[in-house]
Amino acid sequence: MPISLARISTAFRSLAVVAALGLASPSLAAGQITVGVGDNILGLDPTDLNDSVSLSASRLFFQGLYGFDRDLKLVPVLAESTEVNSDSTQYTVHLRRGVKFHDGSSFDAAAVKLNYDRLRDPANHLKRQSLLEAVDKVEVVDDFTIRLVLKAPSGVLLNYLAHTGASILSPKAIAQYGSEISRHPVGTGPFIFTSWTPDTLKAARNPQYWRQGLPRLDGVTIRSVPESGARLALLRSGEAQFVFPLPPETVQLIERDERLAIDKTPSIVIQYVALNTRKKPFDDPRVRQALNYAIDKTAFIKVVYNGFGIPMDAPVAPGIAFYSKQGVWPYDPAKAKQLLAEAGYPNGFETEIWNFSNTLNNRASQFLQQQLALVGVKVAVNPLEAGVATTRLWGAKTPEDAEVRMFFGSWAPSTGDADWALRPLLSSRSYPPALYNLAYFKNDAVDAALLKGLSTADPAERKVAYDAVQKVVWQEAPWIFLSVNTLVAGRDKRLTGLRQQPDTALTYEEADLK
Repeated sequence: MPISLARISTAFRSLAVVAALGLASPSLAAGQITVGVGDNILGLDPTDLNDSVSLSASRLFFQGLYGFDRDLKLVPVLAESTEVNSDSTQYTVHLRRGVKFHDGSSFDAAAVKLNYDRLRDPANHLKRQSLLEAVDKVEVVDDFTIRLVLKAPSGVLLNYLAHTGASILSPKAIAQYGSEISRHPVGTGPFIFTSWTPDTLKAARNPQYWRQGLPRLDGVTIRSVPESGARLALLRSGEAQFVFPLPPETVQLIERDERLAIDKTPSIVIQYVALNTRKKPFDDPRVRQALNYAIDKTAFIKVVYNGFGIPMDAPVAPGIAFYSKQGVWPYDPAKAKQLLAEAGYPNGFETEIWNFSNTLNNRASQFLQQQLALVGVKVAVNPLEAGVATTRLWGAKTPEDAEVRMFFGSWAPSTGDADWALRPLLSSRSYPPALYNLAYFKNDAVDAALLKGLSTADPAERKVAYDAVQKVVWQEAPWIFLSVNTLVAGRDKRLTGLRQQPDTALTYEEADLK
């Protein structure tokens, strides 16, 4: 059935339930908060995760040598400083002293080497292995100094060390839990793991945390609530103090509630549809271009996200280093039909779109279904539960095994750099199960430019490389380019200091409940 703003009423039905029950807030234990998120947590080993919700949750427990502030500027965390040699092939990192893992063991250079060697080892099949692909070897200089020797110059290594996927786990816990480490997170972070069921994660304050006076909260509970209306009801009833994403059509309602606030964060998150370029009809660039002409991006943002976002005008978001504006694909159904006819599909074709099942993703796929029907393309919408989607998308061992035709998804390049915004999604070395090239896109010029951008530390050379990548990708159109969203969250006004990063990750250590 057609989606319109007038018919988006799920959230408001949930409000009626809340109103019937009354809006008195339940009593809270001192300093305890509950956060409602839109997808299930799939694991807690940050080196082996590929979804934003799980990675964000793992930040309760884990830290890396570096991190990012809200403006995506690098800040030292478990590192104190770094020295880089003249040709950017050796990074010598001086580590923070006096830091303990949750199990009481010491954080030191040996722990960093073990973690980085574990992440780099192909035999471990860790999803974030490519973060350290440029590293040739890790050397322990002394107890609190390591040296990373690279295969080629790199100007982006510290950005990769700042990615949550390069966090440092307790070596003692790695040895103790082995393949079950994802269910037993032991790091240096502000909170200690308490329990995890399929929809609820609990964490308690780390009393030995190395940052004096932090964390301020006694505990954090993260609840997975895929249905937007139910998430909103949790916030309005006082059962949750923070929910993300907030149903965007309810922003004005929340703003009228004196107990609640709206947090809006500019993001680097793109929304797109990967088109499997190995499968007909998506092997023809005219078809892929036609689908881009067939979608009204402004209407997509209005209907799905209540206007909180901007149309994509490049394969990466404007906040990413080396972003190169290409210009929005215009809405032109007549041009779409013309290209489809030229490609041999004058009457369109039938296909299927997958998405991780939650309210906004389902709404997005249904909107795309309706728009594509106007140019003769009949799309069956197939929402998949997160675990099923992960298996079906990354279970394919070769491109020939891949069943996916169209996949609506998002990408948050948490390094803030063009390499991680492009290479995992568009390099021919990034096909599943290794990485996230769900379009199975292969272009020799793109591959060469991505390699050049990764293997030089010269910003001018990197700019030339990434400009070339974005120009080719924009024309080849392995995706339907949709939007860069504004992050919209709902918050209890008593909660302060809980920060959301531009990649959607939450930072809890300075959060406080008044």
